[in-house]
Amino acid sequence: MNYRDQQILKIALPAIVTNITVPLLGLVDTAIVGHMGKAAYIGAIAVGAMIFNLVYWVFGFLRMGTSGMTAQARGRRDMRETRRLLRQSLTVAFSVAAVMVVWQWPLREGILWLMGPTQDVRPLVVTYYNIVVWGAPAMLGLYALSGWFIGMQNTRLPMLISIMQNVVNIVASLVLVYELGMKIEGVAMGTVIAQYAGFLTAWGLLRKYYGRILRDTERQSLGATPGTEEQSPWLAFLRVNRDIFLRTTCLVAVNLYFTSMGARQGATILAVNALLMQLYLLFSYFLDGFAYAGEALGGRYWGAHNGTAFRETVRRLFVWGAGVAVIFTTLYTVGGLSFLRLLTDDAGVVQASQDYVWWAWLIPIAGVSAFIWDGIFIGITQTRGMLLSSVVGAGVFFVAVILLMPLIGNHGLWLSMLLYLAIRGVVQSVIYWQRCLIIDN
Repeated sequence: MNYRDQQILKIALPAIVTNITVPLLGLVDTAIVGHMGKAAYIGAIAVGAMIFNLVYWVFGFLRMGTSGMTAQARGRRDMRETRRLLRQSLTVAFSVAAVMVVWQWPLREGILWLMGPTQDVRPLVVTYYNIVVWGAPAMLGLYALSGWFIGMQNTRLPMLISIMQNVVNIVASLVLVYELGMKIEGVAMGTVIAQYAGFLTAWGLLRKYYGRILRDTERQSLGATPGTEEQSPWLAFLRVNRDIFLRTTCLVAVNLYFTSMGARQGATILAVNALLMQLYLLFSYFLDGFAYAGEALGGRYWGAHNGTAFRETVRRLFVWGAGVAVIFTTLYTVGGLSFLRLLTDDAGVVQASQDYVWWAWLIPIAGVSAFIWDGIFIGITQTRGMLLSSVVGAGVFFVAVILLMPLIGNHGLWLSMLLYLAIRGVVQSVIYWQRCLIIDN
């Protein structure tokens, strides 16, 4: 194993452990409600969790933009800039969270109107939403801190935070549901408890491991004169994150429409798609570990203007990504349906899943390129390229859904999703070869 592979794995492996706890948490929540006796509970968790996933994805720039810009600042050995980026990201995070809490009712009603869950699912979703929305300050603050840690080439701390957070979530949900007799309220309250536990832990680790850097750069900043020097970093921060925001909006629109079209086919199909999406998320969060390595290392070498190391990192990331795709394709082909049976004992949902599970076999192949490129583009802040690929991919998705669903139903919905993933990877590949090899110039 060469030095570049060692660098990649040093960042990717802790990130994989971090990310894999996220779908595992979703699997536990799905399994808890999957044994409550009604498909509506599975659908409610799918819709409720999707609402917050979509909302938080819109503001994913709090992590992505922070990690890429921080990695480049670290590559230039500009510690003052890394501190400034942390402060900016936290300021935006708490501002957005305040808006979410204050305007929670219209936000909830607007999303429910767009998603159109069935009448048996909607009241359960409302209950879930009304509780989980209060975790927004902790969740968005954690996004900012996690992005900063990744940019500082440290994925070990996010790993420790995520493990602790998800253990708290699982334990709290199980106690609230099975010991205190709560149903979907228990799952929601467990989520909020874990979110605040995660943020407080992240803040404590920040002060412990980076307190000296933050204090030193703060003293250096005291003599700075407010004006253009202080304002321009804000303008740069907003410019970088504007494209990430719009790009993420495209992703949100695709996922929202995907869930909505599943919900309109009834509780059983909604539950089937929710279970299959767990397989999609399991793969995506696993592969994102290597995307995080692309953010950290790509941004670092781009900021240091080291073209040789940058291009070698890109090549090795795709080798690792291809290996992950092959492994997951094999696992889903051999044991995908058995895995779904672990999540629910609803015979109707299990039976319906047999007609669609083979779409999960194709997810790794279709998505590997897009995930790896996303990490690299975030690291080098090639945000306009990310936006373009998402716009083109989303356009293909919506056209495909309109044309294919009347012909082949839910199969058309899944084919459209795979086309969306593949197109994003193709467009980013073209952009890289046209634009991103100019680092030495």
